[in-house]
Amino acid sequence: MKTKTTKTIYWSGATFMSLWFGASGFFELTKNPVVWDITQQLGYPSHFIYILGVFKLAGVLVLLLPNRLLRLKEWVFAGMFFDIIFAFFSKIAVIGFISTIDAIVAFTVLLVTYFMFRKLYTPELIFGEE
Repeated sequence: MKTKTTKTIYWSGATFMSLWFGASGFFELTKNPVVWDITQQLGYPSHFIYILGVFKLAGVLVLLLPNRLLRLKEWVFAGMFFDIIFAFFSKIAVIGFISTIDAIVAFTVLLVTYFMFRKLYTPELIFGEE
């Protein structure tokens, strides 16, 4: 795969995930009933919802910085991974499988985006290994 194609796939995925997590974080911080009610229905406390919102918005900022904070981007990808996995299993346990479609889509896009990130940025660039 050419570098231009890899970059296009990466930035498309990063943009999609940033919109997804940015909207979610914004809705969590503004107590949007759609997001807030589902999250509380899953059993998460109010203070946790605010923390999620702050970290999602911070992660979006890091993810959208080109060629900067590569190690921190690894952490952002990990945070997104855990958020999606927890949402998936929480929804299965409380609401049912059909409610997990959004998590499955987000997880798929996240995986592809992360693999493109690792293709673009070698461990030497990310971690400063020699």
